[in-house]
Amino acid sequence: MDVYQGAVAALVPFLVSERSYGYAAASGIVLAASLLSSVVQPLFGALTDRWPMPWLIPLATAAAGLGVALVGLDAGYAATLAAVALSGLGVAAYHPAAARLVRTVGGPGHGAMSWFALGGNIGFACAPLLVVGALALPGSAGWWLLAAPAALGVFLNRPPSAKRSAADRAAAGPAPAPAASRRPRDDWRAFLRLSLVVVVRSVVFTGLSTFIALYVRERGGGETAGAVALFALFAGSAGGTLLGGRLATRWGRVTTVHRAYAAVVPAVAGILFLPLPLVYVCSALAATALYVPFSLQVTLGQDYLPTRMGTASGVTLGLTVSVGGLASPLIGAAADAASLRTALLPLAVLPLLAWALARRLPEPAEPEPAEPDLTAARG
Repeated sequence: MDVYQGAVAALVPFLVSERSYGYAAASGIVLAASLLSSVVQPLFGALTDRWPMPWLIPLATAAAGLGVALVGLDAGYAATLAAVALSGLGVAAYHPAAARLVRTVGGPGHGAMSWFALGGNIGFACAPLLVVGALALPGSAGWWLLAAPAALGVFLNRPPSAKRSAADRAAAGPAPAPAASRRPRDDWRAFLRLSLVVVVRSVVFTGLSTFIALYVRERGGGETAGAVALFALFAGSAGGTLLGGRLATRWGRVTTVHRAYAAVVPAVAGILFLPLPLVYVCSALAATALYVPFSLQVTLGQDYLPTRMGTASGVTLGLTVSVGGLASPLIGAAADAASLRTALLPLAVLPLLAWALARRLPEPAEPEPAEPDLTAARG
């Protein structure tokens, strides 16, 4: 699924060169993919908290892939915006349901969520290579090839038949009665502070992923060099996700989160000011530091709102791929008015705000292990 988040950013250089979009228009593509997500992703999370929706994950996967493929029709700028908006809506529907499923089945702790996030990071990293390879094909074949991962995802995530679901419930036995005396309490104050941290991270990572390929091209690299920089950014995210789980075991989740944001600052500055070959290294380092907190923030949000895990997932996981898109047009407009480097300078400073906010987060006690609720997990 996350290959389609990366695909939208990877398509930006192609759209700029082939359809003559300016920086502001190109960033509007990212905004279209993100705008619906920022609004409806928490709503999808709330829905999965209330009802099992086994059909939602495959339907969302299909929408994400179809939207990206429809960009290839080139029916005008408005139609392109609508196509990427459809893809963004699919992403919005997928993440809360999938994250809730992972935590319900995987149990307490952050190990299962780290592996879930790693899968998404691999999809992100493969997106530029998939886009470059697919669009090298003549005609519309390459655009429809971009929908192939979604078709596979729909097949793998198809909901179980009614007969199979009944058999699974019978094998699982009756669900244990909840212990009323130990009902968990939601910590909304900590959750709201965490949400601000997630918003800042979203702006920084989405800004980099939207413009780094264009920035490399502006500094003398070609389209291939830009795709390599984007690949380095996405590949670094995979290492950061796994590293985050290991560091959290040693330092705790909150300490790991705020130390990671402190490390983002020099890495982003290196992208902007060091010679071009080192930009690839700094891109990987920046992504690593930005993704160390990624899965930890999701489990922190779920532990701050233990009675609303779908809602927490929709905000912490959803905002990381949506709110940043809302800031992209501002970065694009600044780049059109001044220069791309000038427009990207705030991305080297914003992680300090995330660091300051994260330092004040409480470290929640991890929940007691419990029998998994198989019926809820299918939502």
